[in-house]
Amino acid sequence: MPKRYRVIVDRNTCIACGAAPAACPDIYYLAEDNGKNSVVPKYEVEHTDSISIGIIPEELYSCAKMGADVCPVNAIKIEPIEE
Repeated sequence: MPKRYRVIVDRNTCIACGAAPAACPDIYYLAEDNGKNSVVPKYEVEHTDSISIGIIPEELYSCAKMGADVCPVNAIKIEPIEE
């Protein structure tokens, strides 16, 4: 079974610089509610003012990681989902 990953965006830490969406628009975008980074609706499973959580397939991991790595305030975490 293919592996999946949980992407967690700490929207309180996010400074809305747009680095993650620029690096990986398949996963991240600046949401209209507060201008902060969020997981795109296709993969998002939870969305509040302070957090955005998404579940992504393994084939998008490297893109998601690139977005997390360019975040200047380390507001994005990616963790494997044990199934």
